[in-house]
Formats: sequence, C-alpha cells, structure tokens
Amino acid sequence: MATTSDIKNGLCMRYNNDIYKVVEFLHVKPGKGPAFVRTKLKSVTSGKVIDNTFPSGRKIDDVRVETHKFQYLYSEGETFHFMNQVDYSQITLEKSTLDAPDLMKEGEVVTIIINSEDDMPLSVDMPASVILEVTHTEPGVKGNTATNATKPATVETGARVNVPLFINEGDKIKIETTKGTYQERIKE
Repeated sequence: MATTSDIKNGLCMRYNNDIYKVVEFLHVKPGKGPAFVRTKLKSVTSGKVIDNTFPSGRKIDDVRVETHKFQYLYSEGETFHFMNQVDYSQITLEKSTLDAPDLMKEGEVVTIIINSEDDMPLSVDMPASVILEVTHTEPGVKGNTATNATKPATVETGARVNVPLFINEGDKIKIETTKGTYQERIKE
C-alpha cells in the first residue's frame, strides 16, 4: 500500500474497480484546511481520463509493474503490433491504450508497462519527443503576420501539427509527444 505522497506521473493504481495511470498531479497545501493531491487519471482499460482529488495521507492501492522496451512494427486498423527487444515475442495492443498513436513511426522504440501479477500490458510510454518529416503544408508567406504565426502541417505518420510559417515540405521537425506540439526544426 502506498499513500498520496507516493503519487507521481506514470504511477499505476487500482481505483473504482479499474486500473488507472497518473497523467498529472499537483500537491496542494492551502493556507486554511488540510492538504490534498489533485490528479488526472487515465484508465488503462478504456482510455477514459478523469480528474480526482485525494486527501493528503490517504492510502492508495498501487499496482506492481514491469517496464520493457518494445519496437513498434505496424498497425492494422485499431490494433498496433509491437516486438519485445529482448526475446522477440510480439504483442498487439488496442489504439485506446496508446497515448499518442498518431505520432508513432514504424521502428520506434517505446516502453510498455506490464502488470507483474497477470502479465497484462497496461500502457505505452513514448519517448519525450519524436522526429518526423513534414509531408504536406501550405507555403508560408512572409509579411502575413506580426508575431508567432503558425500553419497546419501533416507529418509522415498522418498526424497534423501546427508549425511556424518557415517550415516547408520535406523538413524534419521535433514534436513533443505528450502535447503533440512542434518544438524545433532539425537541420541535417
């Protein structure tokens, strides 16, 4: 058993007869009244995200997990296929268990969190950022704006990302996977 002081991003716990992964948390100590922990939890079975507040010091039922490196192979409709990097075994996961499936490129190495008790995959952690090539974007015209204008761009995985006006087709860009936002252009 853990307490609310053990809550951190990525922690898996049992709550309301389901297993949830902590996406965001904030310890709050108001000037008046007891402290509490505000969390955003994502169900690993349905993908549903809920907001919840735990009183400080409350016991939580954490789930023992193992992490393994898997390589993303391909997708088939709503299922995604991965290969274990150690023993080359393959598993398939539903799209709902993935955090950013539209940013995954074939061959990408991800970390899959597996429940130690029943060997069920719980969630997929992508790298903090990915580098993808822009396949389509409208040309940006200088002088259209005063500051920080963006335009939509489609990357090689099919995801749409807002990018600055100077990005052109064929450019490689770095994208933050948690928010799906543009970070920088990669020079070759």
